[in-house]
Amino acid sequence: MPKISFAHMGPYVHAFRYWLEEMGWEVVMPDRPNLSTLTRGVKYSPEFYCLPFKICLGTYMEVLDRGAEVIITSGGVGPCRAGHYHQVQEQILRRLGYEFDTIVLEPIGLHPLHFLRCMRRVNVAGHSVPQIVRLLKAGLRKVAILDELEDELRRRRPRELRRGATDIAYDEAIALLNGARGPVAIETARTGGLELMRAVPCDWERPVLRVGLAGEIYVLLEPAANLEIEKTLGELGVEVHRPMTLSGWTAENAVKETRGTSPKTAAMPYLAEMIGGHGQETVGHAVLFGQEGFDGFVQLAPFTCLPEIVAHGILPAVTRDFDLPVLSFFVDEQTGQAGMRTRVEAFVDMLWQKRRQKEGARPCQAAT
Repeated sequence: MPKISFAHMGPYVHAFRYWLEEMGWEVVMPDRPNLSTLTRGVKYSPEFYCLPFKICLGTYMEVLDRGAEVIITSGGVGPCRAGHYHQVQEQILRRLGYEFDTIVLEPIGLHPLHFLRCMRRVNVAGHSVPQIVRLLKAGLRKVAILDELEDELRRRRPRELRRGATDIAYDEAIALLNGARGPVAIETARTGGLELMRAVPCDWERPVLRVGLAGEIYVLLEPAANLEIEKTLGELGVEVHRPMTLSGWTAENAVKETRGTSPKTAAMPYLAEMIGGHGQETVGHAVLFGQEGFDGFVQLAPFTCLPEIVAHGILPAVTRDFDLPVLSFFVDEQTGQAGMRTRVEAFVDMLWQKRRQKEGARPCQAAT
């Protein structure tokens, strides 16, 4: 069987693996990005390209060294460099002596014919069209369940009675889902995974902060890129809300599905133009969090990401209009976890003080 691989993106890599194996490929699984991955990517990347470019380049080098013959990746929409990352990365890798093919999946809503041609290339098992559709639905269902499990994880972390218990249950739930093949087994794994997580004892009376999280999609969804900021916030007594998910992004780009007020609509009074990347959505999510009375908002973005830099300049207006404190992180290869945690702790302390001023009482501390 031909060997294929892709960039690492949080827990979603297992859903990608399932779909590609069902399509007839041998998958070379990418490891979670580490210092070695980043070091290799930085060494051969243009200096001012962003962190996702460098991490993905380092990952591609690792999987090609392990025998991958094809790299599958996504394209981009609008005025953002991500749309041609695969071209630059391919040139760099070929100059380094790597030989491989690339499959670039563009949004089906914008490039339906290109998407169908890519599906033909991916379908090395020779499945019929109905079979391909069923496998796509099964893969996307796994992605949606992963998002559901992560929602449960973020909700329970700040309320768990024993530190780390929810993460252990989450890992077990992921293992169940990874082993499931076929629609019935996938739904059974979902039920079992949620039961495992909901069995973790929690204190639902414990006061917690509500903080929204938005920004550039790769930095948001890959814990190695954001230095596990969601876990840090949860341990500090914060219920994190991250509306940007892979299933949501896929639905928006495939079928233009939107529930409720979209972040782009919410952003219109502050940023009426699509500026590329997720800059407009970042502003819109901040507005929606402000309207819902959240305690704070965290922006995550790669250093040099122009759409997020524009959003960063607009967020003070959202803070003013909705009394929503904002903390922005622009991460690169120099960003350290200790420094990030220090800033997060100071931000959370400020939010607790603000809460006390509103309620006139000191909330309980998070579990230790």
